[in-house]
Amino acid sequence: MKTFTVEEISQIVGGMLTKAADAKISQIAPPLLADENTLALALGEEEIANLAKSQAKAALVPLGVQIDGLTTIEVERPRLAMMKLLNLFYVAPEVNKGIHPTATVHETAKLGENVQIGPNVVVSRNAVIGDNTKILANSFIGGGVKIGKNCFFHAGVNIGDRVQVGNDVILHHGVSLGADGFSFVTENPDNIEQARKEGAIKEENIQQVIFKIPSIGAVVIGNNVEIGANTTIDRGTIENTVIGDNTKIDDLVMIGHNCKIGKGCLIVSQVGIAGSCVIGDRVVIAGQAGLADHINIGSDTIITAKAGVTKSFPEKSIVVGIPAVPRKEFIKQLKTMKDAQEIFAKFRKYEPMLNAFEEAHKED
Repeated sequence: MKTFTVEEISQIVGGMLTKAADAKISQIAPPLLADENTLALALGEEEIANLAKSQAKAALVPLGVQIDGLTTIEVERPRLAMMKLLNLFYVAPEVNKGIHPTATVHETAKLGENVQIGPNVVVSRNAVIGDNTKILANSFIGGGVKIGKNCFFHAGVNIGDRVQVGNDVILHHGVSLGADGFSFVTENPDNIEQARKEGAIKEENIQQVIFKIPSIGAVVIGNNVEIGANTTIDRGTIENTVIGDNTKIDDLVMIGHNCKIGKGCLIVSQVGIAGSCVIGDRVVIAGQAGLADHINIGSDTIITAKAGVTKSFPEKSIVVGIPAVPRKEFIKQLKTMKDAQEIFAKFRKYEPMLNAFEEAHKED
């Protein structure tokens, strides 16, 4: 078990130490779950209040918070300090050294130094895996795949042919990179084409045959990207689907074929991005938002949770609602609805008087 003094932890997080007692810290926890060997994480007002009920001798607190009789480490950015502490106490998943005997590595594959391959992993023809990359059990690496250095793939990752993965990439359980895009065509205009062109569905194509459009592009993942469990990113139809450097993608995200995602983006769980979208740099897309195909989202835009985005937005937009509109317009719509409710309430109040007036003046 790792153990640290409060002085050591204060130096690690760059905090200001106010020492009331000696403490040997072997774990971190919220105040109510902390004991005397635990550093209590009191990042918000409720947790700070809970310190009075805690058994902890020491706590990490925001700058300016001091508790009598308690050793405190004050930090300007508590979540940043928490990240450093979690890395300090984090225990990485166990990986076997070298190549597990049950793994299948094609004779044409090229493995760098200190590559670790887990049980039942398949590495296909002409795949290239960089130094210090670790691939856990039951993963599949397709033909011609290029994987950079210092990557970590959790169990059950599936990577299709010709996919390129940069350095320092983390793929969580069940990630799928490089499946075929959802791309089809019919011999005659189908219902979707009619609706887009005419605004109505006029023809009945009962015998319509749907033909699959093959995907011959690939997926290119930049450096320092992290992709959450069971997220899928489809290969491009002709050109590549691209994920920029430093982008972080949550669990259960779907990114369609031909999409271009910029650098430093945050994409939260259950987001769906349809094919051929272009997303700028540092864009945040909150949970369960959906983006229609062939739209552009400018850099530094925030798309809020459950937004239904059906059109393009310029950079630095804040996008809200279904269908999604700029935040200021959304607030205006809410105000209009509130005003309409008040007007309707007044109408109901005076409706009997109006009816009586109309009744009295029928003959006029």
